[in-house]
Amino acid sequence: MIEAKGIRKTYGSGESRTEVLKGIDLQIADGDFTVIFGASGSGKSTLLNCLSGLERVDGGSIEYDGMNITEFSDKTLTRFRKDNIGFIFQQYYLLPDMTVEKNVRMGADLAENADYREIIKAVGLDDKMKKYPSELSGGEQQRVSVARALAKKPKVLFLDEPTGALDEKTGRQVLDYICKLHKAYGFTVIMVTHNANIAEIADTVIRMNSGNIAEITVNTAQKTAYEIGW
Repeated sequence: MIEAKGIRKTYGSGESRTEVLKGIDLQIADGDFTVIFGASGSGKSTLLNCLSGLERVDGGSIEYDGMNITEFSDKTLTRFRKDNIGFIFQQYYLLPDMTVEKNVRMGADLAENADYREIIKAVGLDDKMKKYPSELSGGEQQRVSVARALAKKPKVLFLDEPTGALDEKTGRQVLDYICKLHKAYGFTVIMVTHNANIAEIADTVIRMNSGNIAEITVNTAQKTAYEIGW
């Protein structure tokens, strides 16, 4: 269980001070697929960064199974992210001089996971293991980043606009892989998007507006990546 209590985040000071998160309360159950969406500037990416421990909050607390990560030292927080958290961003952040296999193995080595090749196969890239990022399409590169994140066996996978740089066909393929892997491995997913249609694949949907949670809904029937609008 992830539980946020009254979390606040502010950037700048004086006249340029902007309160981006204005006292957020929420709970995310283990194994849930949560989508956070809202317009640009609504605070969704900041919320993602705070929940994942990438950014410190200015007030409130964030607990993972009762552990308050807002009280962790920088060293302890880094270790916590290494052991528990996976990240997938809009940009792929692959190392260009490493093959697909070696890029994914970087994540696997963090968890001493010798079965990382199974993850590469699960995202449909078993025939691309020896290819370099420059030899892959955008969708294939994003699937490598998915495999790298999952190879470290995270308990929680955070995704920030993972299809933002992809065309519709490729975006649907990447979302489909993420959904299938979520069901297969049972990790928690927290995804940020500006596309309200993507929320239809989630268990729980959080709509952000002006630094607040405007609405939380639960989907009783989730659509597949190929059934949603785009």
